[in-house]
Amino acid sequence: MRHNKVINHLGRTSSHRKAMLSNMATSLILHKRITTTTAKAKALRTFVEPLITKSKDDSTHSRRVVFSYLKDKTAVAELFREVSPKIAERPGGYTRILKIGNRIGDNADMCIVELVDYNEAMLGGEAAKTKTTRRRRTTKKKEEVVAETKAPKAVKTKEEKIEKAAEKTEEATGESVLEEK
Repeated sequence: MRHNKVINHLGRTSSHRKAMLSNMATSLILHKRITTTTAKAKALRTFVEPLITKSKDDSTHSRRVVFSYLKDKTAVAELFREVSPKIAERPGGYTRILKIGNRIGDNADMCIVELVDYNEAMLGGEAAKTKTTRRRRTTKKKEEVVAETKAPKAVKTKEEKIEKAAEKTEEATGESVLEEK
């Protein structure tokens, strides 16, 4: 019976499972997002989140402990230099699992595992905001052309109004207003 046995062995030996999780954690830290099966993603989350928590304390001991799990110097350096300052205020939940459907070959449930603070689209950052467009009958170019063609007519009408006003004053007074100017 396997009552209260929480770990998913993923059909692998202990050494194979540890090596696989170490490689996946290294890829996640370096690339910030990986695609894998849902079972592996859930196992990876329990593997990598304590390491990210350990990276908040930048000491030699914590670096050595993290290195003993990851076994990759560049991943440890990336984790302590770039990832840990970004997640310093977050109390936990550093990864996000997004399900993307089933794999075509064997129908395995696939997902994307990503670091939460590195997805600009979900953060609602400036890069993620798109300009909202409105549906119009005419395009902007046509509206600009129409506005330009209307503008000279408005000027002509003002000039015509001035001439008409001058003619009215001329008729009333008998003097030419425009000739004096």
